[in-house]
Amino acid sequence: MTDPRSLPPKDQLRWLGAVPSGRVPIVPLIAAARWLLLLVVIAGIYFFSGFVVPVLAALVIGFATWPLFRDLTRLCDGNTKLSASIALVCILLFLIVPMLVAVSFALEEFRGWFSWLVEANRSGVAVPPWITALPMVGDWLTAQWNLHVGPPGAIGELIQIVSGANMGNIYRAVMTAGGEAFRLLLMLLFMMIALFFVYKDGSVLVEQIDLVGERILPTRWARISRIVPATISSTVTGMTLIAIGEGIVLGVAYWIAGVPSPAIFGVITGVMALIPGGAPLSFTLISIYLAASGHLVEGAALFTWGTVELFIVDKTLRPRLVGGPIKLPFLPTFFGLVGGVKTMGFLGLFIGPVLMALLVAIWREWLTELRGEGARPAEPPSEPPLA
Repeated sequence: MTDPRSLPPKDQLRWLGAVPSGRVPIVPLIAAARWLLLLVVIAGIYFFSGFVVPVLAALVIGFATWPLFRDLTRLCDGNTKLSASIALVCILLFLIVPMLVAVSFALEEFRGWFSWLVEANRSGVAVPPWITALPMVGDWLTAQWNLHVGPPGAIGELIQIVSGANMGNIYRAVMTAGGEAFRLLLMLLFMMIALFFVYKDGSVLVEQIDLVGERILPTRWARISRIVPATISSTVTGMTLIAIGEGIVLGVAYWIAGVPSPAIFGVITGVMALIPGGAPLSFTLISIYLAASGHLVEGAALFTWGTVELFIVDKTLRPRLVGGPIKLPFLPTFFGLVGGVKTMGFLGLFIGPVLMALLVAIWREWLTELRGEGARPAEPPSEPPLA
């Protein structure tokens, strides 16, 4: 027989689960479920934190290109797998082909620089006229050039001195650069895999996000769900595509003007164009270089062409491409670029400004809502009911 002393008392508390006979658990079931869900989310963030950057990049690209993908899906008779595969191939071509072209041009120009260094080290090199013509520092730079660079073999001695004193730092820098390049390739691979599933299952994902968003923010989700796609599309189109176009157009202008290494300076101008005021700074400095080296006509023509091209892009192409852009102030754009690169590497160059644009857009929507509430007329007090 069962010992009655081993039975739990009638009012003893239980930890989890349904409690019969009116007993109350120490931890309610709903609270336990919430804590368990929180622990699962924390564990998921810990284990999958390395995939946050490529997934964010895939979401940004998916949001920005979703209208085109929707048209492509319609052409494929609603086959999302086929349309996602075609879109992924197009994205690969869009990313890889320009990168390969830029790398090939850069390698060719680096090869030219290396040949010039070898020839200059063997037979010496005279001071360039534009260095001598520089005001205030031209004479000092000329003397330093004749002492450390101009004589035959001087460049080799200078490289030997610098490399011998910093061989460990150079080795670590090369190893770090190799590791970062491999890490970037892995991130691009994970991003393309995530992008495929964003395209394939994007509609289902949007429905689930809308369901959760309407539960969390029932009064504001309708506006926020419109702001997010418009902001991402505007930021990616306005900052990335136009920056690439400006880099190509100004790079061709550099080549026509006779600027040395026009491909590298075109890539630098394209990257600088992501920052407000970066493209004007780039072609202005190169125009000053041309003018200081004795090519006044080329320098003036390059500056004029850059100014006209920038005016055309900002006043005509940018509003048409962006379609009602969200004007970002300089400081949030700068913080988005620097913070994105610092925390996410190369991909942060695109993700950082998008996140800052989202924050600014939500902040403006909130202010607009508050001002609208403040402008509403006060309701007159209701009259007391008649006795």
